[in-house]
Amino acid sequence: MNAPREPWGALAPRPVPAAMLEALLERFGSRCSTAIAIREQHGRDESPFDVAPPEVVVFAETSDEVAAVLALADEHRVPVIPYGAGTSLEGHLLAVQGGVSLDLSRMNRILQIHADDLTVTVEAGVTRNQLNAALRHLGLFFPIDPGADASLGGMCATRASGTNAVRYGTMRENVLGLTVATAHGRLIRTGSRARKSSAGYDLTRLYVGSEGTLGVICDVTLRLYPLPEAVSAAVCSFPSIDAAVRTTIAIIQMGVPIARCELLDAHAVRAVNRHDKLNLPEAPMLLMEFHGSAASVEEQAATVQALARDMAGTDFEWATTPEARTRLWTARHHAYLSALQMRPGCRCVTTDTCVPISRLAESINASVAEVEASGLPYFVVGHVGDGNFHMGYLIDPDQPQERELAEHLSAQMVTRALQLEGTCTGEHGIGLHKQGFLLEEAGSGAVDQMRALKSALDPHNIMNPGKIFPFR
Repeated sequence: MNAPREPWGALAPRPVPAAMLEALLERFGSRCSTAIAIREQHGRDESPFDVAPPEVVVFAETSDEVAAVLALADEHRVPVIPYGAGTSLEGHLLAVQGGVSLDLSRMNRILQIHADDLTVTVEAGVTRNQLNAALRHLGLFFPIDPGADASLGGMCATRASGTNAVRYGTMRENVLGLTVATAHGRLIRTGSRARKSSAGYDLTRLYVGSEGTLGVICDVTLRLYPLPEAVSAAVCSFPSIDAAVRTTIAIIQMGVPIARCELLDAHAVRAVNRHDKLNLPEAPMLLMEFHGSAASVEEQAATVQALARDMAGTDFEWATTPEARTRLWTARHHAYLSALQMRPGCRCVTTDTCVPISRLAESINASVAEVEASGLPYFVVGHVGDGNFHMGYLIDPDQPQERELAEHLSAQMVTRALQLEGTCTGEHGIGLHKQGFLLEEAGSGAVDQMRALKSALDPHNIMNPGKIFPFR
């Protein structure tokens, strides 16, 4: 099946009434803007969709201000789209029915650090790099790393993961509690700083991954981890993607506690070499990182090197200093932007899937064969240690047939993942792009339950309407 191209096409705009705009201007002053440049900035993400921008942008600075905006929006039946760092890939922040873009980037205070308990509470606009800079002197860090310097509220909303997920899990496992502004403009608290609880429904998990469709996350309580005693990063090149992926499968099946295991295909390596002035071999590559004591890191690396040699992998090239590791991981995080520069003026249709680790080679090999046969420029990167990979199709925006081809290839890749008992998205989320696939993956009964939750918590459908599933 094909994911719907414009699931929002039947949605009628819901204009911001003059009375609501006047109330917003009175409360927020210069922090409420209708300037076209600011609106356009908040009406575009990294997805390939073109949608009209929101009518108004409001910059909130406190949870009470967020709640006030939602109370007004609920009264006037006006959509509200939470905005963090603008790095989403599936159209999450696009104003498909107009309304208000609620920018939380100024809510960037670190509220409490409880080093003894390994927890921290931060406002939603704090970014992962900002948090880790504040934790470093305490010997602690927050490991979830989706690549972009995303806001932690946005990472909760999309249930983000990233390069460290194979060892440390995703946002789902690392969020202890939230403060949420509901669609009615009420502030509620979910969870606590305790590591476990049996108290009532798990509202924290309900809001984590809800993509802004149930409420606005205002602050987050997170798990922290001690900085590892020893860290080493290594790159290893392979004669084929298949060899690199089968090495990854062996690593996981042997129980090696590797911290990061990232795949870059030859196209991605070529792009980061050019962008970041590196000299990596332009062949399929695993970029790995090992955490632990000096002895355990050495033992992990020796095991993985032996597995790689069995698959004709090269000897490891090591990056043991913080500067060398940072350069490597910065290049990995630049892979998306680096690939865009390989075809000037292009846009990227990107998709991600996640499958059981034993089916990963089958999934990637078939997806690569299909795009190779199509002739469309592409690149592959993946957090393959947990079965997740990303395919980017580089299209000419002036050639509609290329967009159609990319969507067709994306649909084949996702359908295959579902047939292999995987998921249509490991970390990008549903947004606008994958609503048809959610129905195929979860079934109409489960989607109806999601819709019932949405109807109960947001009866006027003001919270990021048009995302995840059509609201009836």
